[in-house]
Amino acid sequence: MTIQTAFTYITGAIGDLYDEREAANIAHIVLEHITGMNKLDRLVHKTKLLTPDQNTGLKTAIEALLRLEPVQYVTGTSWFYGMELMVNKSVLIPRPETEELVEWIVQELSGKPRPHLLDIGTGSGCIPLALKKSIPAAVVSGIDVSEDALTVARSNAATQRLDVSFWHMDTLNTRQTDTLPVFDVIVSNPPYITQSEKVTMQQQVWGFEPSLALFVPDNDALLFYRHIAQLAQHKLNTGGALYFEINESLGKEVVALLEEQGFTDVVLKQDMFGKDRMVKGTFTK
Repeated sequence: MTIQTAFTYITGAIGDLYDEREAANIAHIVLEHITGMNKLDRLVHKTKLLTPDQNTGLKTAIEALLRLEPVQYVTGTSWFYGMELMVNKSVLIPRPETEELVEWIVQELSGKPRPHLLDIGTGSGCIPLALKKSIPAAVVSGIDVSEDALTVARSNAATQRLDVSFWHMDTLNTRQTDTLPVFDVIVSNPPYITQSEKVTMQQQVWGFEPSLALFVPDNDALLFYRHIAQLAQHKLNTGGALYFEINESLGKEVVALLEEQGFTDVVLKQDMFGKDRMVKGTFTK
């Protein structure tokens, strides 16, 4: 099978699951992973035959895609903030909206000499790694309740050659979080999808991405926001900032929560799609 035929083969195999444009994008990602060649190189060498190992990899990838497995888990990589990161089913796939959260923090920290930053629920490490990449002088840390997630985050830090500390810690366990030092910025993209919202989600998400990082109980959708805001009151320097990525339907509730807990200058920000997606509050003792 040639590279060009392989592209047609992939798009045809998954054509009933994805629209034409998305199927083509997935095919390009799979072929780059299998061949190690970028789109231009594959165009130049489109008549080149796949090796037996590449044919086997292609078959395995298509079988996974037909099970609705996200292509990022099929290839084991995902791009975030210009970095190719390792991902697996222990971590969420980084989203473009989260890049906007990182960019917001980077812009607001411009000129700060050596800020101390903490990411809560770090997963793949995408947020703290992007922050460290953009602010090399920053002291950056991440915590997660999942040891498997931390293994991924540490591997990504090593691959990207970024000095970020990762600690195993349960955000909801105050005896553990009491041991944390003080920071200038705390950021979190916590679980925020209620169980009842699961029926509206794509199977590619709820069927493969870790439930631990996705869902909260219907009767306590603000569970993590509340605990992290309480933590931030003890672990932020005066004038420090707390940033959240949020459920688009909970913007007003998260704003009210932060204001009730004494945060000032609370800002609700929309993402590129015009959805309520980020909140910032300033801590003043």
